[in-house]
Amino acid sequence: MPSSLPRPLADLPVRRLTRDDLVPCADLSEDRGWPRDEHRWGLLLTAGTAFGIDDPDGKGLMATCVVTSYGPRMAAIGMMLVAERYAGQGVARYLMHQTIEWTGGAPLSLYATASGRPLYEKLGFAAVGTAQRMGGRFRPTAETGGAPDALARPGRTVRPATAGDLQAMLRLDGDAFGLDRTHLLTRLPAFADHLRVAEDSGELVGYGALWPSAGSQVIGPLIARDTATAKLLVTSLAGATELPLRADIDARHHELLDWLGERGLQPGSETTVMTLGDRQPGDWTRCFAPLSVATG
Repeated sequence: MPSSLPRPLADLPVRRLTRDDLVPCADLSEDRGWPRDEHRWGLLLTAGTAFGIDDPDGKGLMATCVVTSYGPRMAAIGMMLVAERYAGQGVARYLMHQTIEWTGGAPLSLYATASGRPLYEKLGFAAVGTAQRMGGRFRPTAETGGAPDALARPGRTVRPATAGDLQAMLRLDGDAFGLDRTHLLTRLPAFADHLRVAEDSGELVGYGALWPSAGSQVIGPLIARDTATAKLLVTSLAGATELPLRADIDARHHELLDWLGERGLQPGSETTVMTLGDRQPGDWTRCFAPLSVATG
């Protein structure tokens, strides 16, 4: 049932959230019909800077927002959530203004749902792309042909990542993403159920992670030199689980999207990639799926 704000928005204190707030954050996700995803919240609360507004009625959190900084060139905003009972009362706009002010003018990026996009446009964000969610049970062979994929070629392999791969992964990720994501990638081995790398004649040319979310497994990040390498990584990761898969794919990767559809994954929701200030640098042709898509 909707609740009226007990005081003006400007009087609502915004505070930094910590891992001690993990359960209230997950409760808020569930309140908005999203998976609780405590596993993902744990990563975001440690790798990013999270802000929240406590519910004056003592019912957990009224709102949350997470900023993941990649230095002065870009910061990503995620988990912009407002409790259903306070929806439509300007809380999201208020918290976004506070968050943008905190970032000190750094360029920002986010993934917007259809309901959240109008707010971000009013705040000056511009659409620069789309991510297409795909989900379902992965079939290693195409439904139409039934023949194994001709993905492997001499010298190209996929294997579990090791500690010795980190520096090569960081170089590959930096070239593809255009920013330093060391603070995220160093947490991937503990966060992901499976972390795989692709090599071509001994050169690391891709990596992908698989992590749990609400009875499914999510693929992301997925960084690869080309589409064939991305397919090889997806096939390897899919073979590591019997659960349904989910992946948010940059919609410009039509070949990969078609291939996933042939293997049983169905299109779901779309999110709009938006930026405020400079566009995100990097090479989109090598960025197939982000670590997480969750804004609002």
